[in-house]
Amino acid sequence: MNRIEIDGSLGEGGGQIFRTSITLSLLTKIPTRIFNIRARRSSPGLKHQHLTALEAACQISNAHVSGNRLGSQDVSFTPGEIKSGNYQYKIPTAGSAGLVLQTIFVPLSFATGTSQILINGGTHVPWSPQYHYLELQWIPWLTKMGYKGSLRLDNCGYFPAGGGQLACKIMPSIEITPIKILERGKLVQISGISGVSNLTQEIAKRQRQRLVNKLGSTYPLNDIRSSTFPAKGKGTFIVLLLEYENSTACVSTLGEKGKRAEDVADEVVEQVENLDKSKGCMDRFLADQLLIPLCFSTELSSFYTSQVTHHLLTNAKVIQQFLPLKISVAGELGKSGLVTINPAL
Repeated sequence: MNRIEIDGSLGEGGGQIFRTSITLSLLTKIPTRIFNIRARRSSPGLKHQHLTALEAACQISNAHVSGNRLGSQDVSFTPGEIKSGNYQYKIPTAGSAGLVLQTIFVPLSFATGTSQILINGGTHVPWSPQYHYLELQWIPWLTKMGYKGSLRLDNCGYFPAGGGQLACKIMPSIEITPIKILERGKLVQISGISGVSNLTQEIAKRQRQRLVNKLGSTYPLNDIRSSTFPAKGKGTFIVLLLEYENSTACVSTLGEKGKRAEDVADEVVEQVENLDKSKGCMDRFLADQLLIPLCFSTELSSFYTSQVTHHLLTNAKVIQQFLPLKISVAGELGKSGLVTINPAL
């Protein structure tokens, strides 16, 4: 079978190109070579989280690989048959455990048996989906489509300490249902979590109170909880789920040393207001993350995203190099847009 070659400097030129290519190589059984990996980043090449994702992909498929080392900008990957099992992976930094999971979730969904996955690393870190985003938004949407999985958080992992742990159970999927949502409907409620680890509960309460003060008179808030979570290091976060009549969207933000609790809350308030002004049926992060899962429905999917991003456009380009389908994104960069995935070419 001919190998597919992917230029890692395509589009936004980040690690997503690498992960998408590995995932689709697993799913299509087509060997791939990715070069210029993370070429547009200040420190190009594979980092620990990318190596862990590659290790996971190799393990679940008995793949042959070359270039699997830190800093490598050129990787060749030839997968075998995907096999279910019990797998455990450890990122030795605060690299994203969620992104490692997303690399192998859909491939393992098409294995013949149930898999149990345990991943150590960052669970609440910048530039990646927080654990609670995956739990409140990503997994429920996959479930609607016919994928079968559940998540568990054992410990939070923040930058720079890492040390978090998440677990995932992945069961075989039989039929994937398309998503067709062009109108989100009325905002029913906003729920969420103001969380802290190894810091006073007062910080979580201050984050929550700021949210309530700024959003409570305009938006239907319900069940915004202040909670404490076990972790190796210190950290704070906020995650909010916006539930509409026909859809959901999710926003989140992280605290950091020197950032006031009120500033953390203000960031997520701004995200809520911007999302509500758009006509998106889902948040910009989910739009990107659902492209690969939706490719395995036999019917057309279409939905409005709150924002067209470089990530979304780049992911669409990479996917179409592996699969005989068409992904179209109608809308300006940075604004709402209509996403269509058409498997019937």
